[in-house]
Amino acid sequence: MRTFGKWLGRTLLVLILLAGALFAWKREEIARVMAVNSLFSAEKIVQNFSHMDTMFLATSVPRGEAPVSALVIGRPIELPEAYEAWVTERAVTSAVVFKDGLLRHEAYYLGTGPDDRRISWSVGKSFLSALLGTLLDDGTITSVNDSVTQYAPALLGTAYESASLEDVLQMESGVRFNEDYLDFWSDINKMGRVLALGQSMDSFATGLTETNATAGESWQYVSIDTHILGMVIRGATGRPIPELLSERIIAPLGLEQAPYYVSDGHGTAFVLGGLNLTTRDYARFGQMIAQNGLWNGAQIVPAAWIAQSTRPSAKTRKGNTQYGYQWWMPADAREGEFFARGIYGQYIYINQPLSVVIAVNSADRSFREAGVSLSNIAMFRAIAEATQ
Repeated sequence: MRTFGKWLGRTLLVLILLAGALFAWKREEIARVMAVNSLFSAEKIVQNFSHMDTMFLATSVPRGEAPVSALVIGRPIELPEAYEAWVTERAVTSAVVFKDGLLRHEAYYLGTGPDDRRISWSVGKSFLSALLGTLLDDGTITSVNDSVTQYAPALLGTAYESASLEDVLQMESGVRFNEDYLDFWSDINKMGRVLALGQSMDSFATGLTETNATAGESWQYVSIDTHILGMVIRGATGRPIPELLSERIIAPLGLEQAPYYVSDGHGTAFVLGGLNLTTRDYARFGQMIAQNGLWNGAQIVPAAWIAQSTRPSAKTRKGNTQYGYQWWMPADAREGEFFARGIYGQYIYINQPLSVVIAVNSADRSFREAGVSLSNIAMFRAIAEATQ
């Protein structure tokens, strides 16, 4: 018995030493996994959303050499009566409103400030759509009807083998992917752990082999489709997304700060939701889109692509919020009214007829509750009307 006790004690000591060695070896990865698990906690979410590069691997998007595009301040808006209550209820951290290109409202809440680079979440998808439009325009990518495997052959034999670029642009790939953020074992949360552990997003994507529907048959919002677009762009150009986005979109805009992407352990940008900018810079991007791709006299994104990508073309259910090429439109969208949207209340709302752009960042842990998205759009419309 005494011999067994000695053996057990030595075994436990070895296990403790091994665990300590493993922790020392994988300390950063373990820290990132822990960060993922507490990313949206009530006491940390606001701070986390403004400092994602302290918790995850990140890669810079060079801002270029252009001078900062000056903000011309217009007269303040008389905001809707319900605005302050909405800000509190929706845990808004920042709001910037442009009217006719003039800054008409800017405010920061919950201890944040204008220099915070905030996580885009799925607002970043609309940036990738704009980038793709420039590559289609110059012929680097031939057509949205091309197969994704034409540019990303690693997708042969996967759930994406039959999908076209348009299928993934419209979230109609048919891939089986669980996007439930509240389910620990969902695909979207597994993907988060892939990032935290420094593993490969491409390997994660090529590991998806099951489908729910034939590509192009029906609409289902699955964020991994946007990663596939990133694989297509990288395959077509042989260049990383941050470099391309900087060259074609970011540098011409004259942003205040260099954006950055959260990235995987192979330096691949998390294009489906990992872009980080100041709220003013989100608004600058939105203003360029609202101007049909024009910025300081230069055509940054083709006007025809903006028109095509912001019309409701996906097979969403009648009466629901509509979708185009990585852009959303209200169910009752007016002509030229569309928006980029990310979880927890990130928005770029564009109303071309009223010449209004609204950029909002939030830390809204109730963003999934019934009616929240509709109430946000109603508030944006009320703000837009208040600018007249």
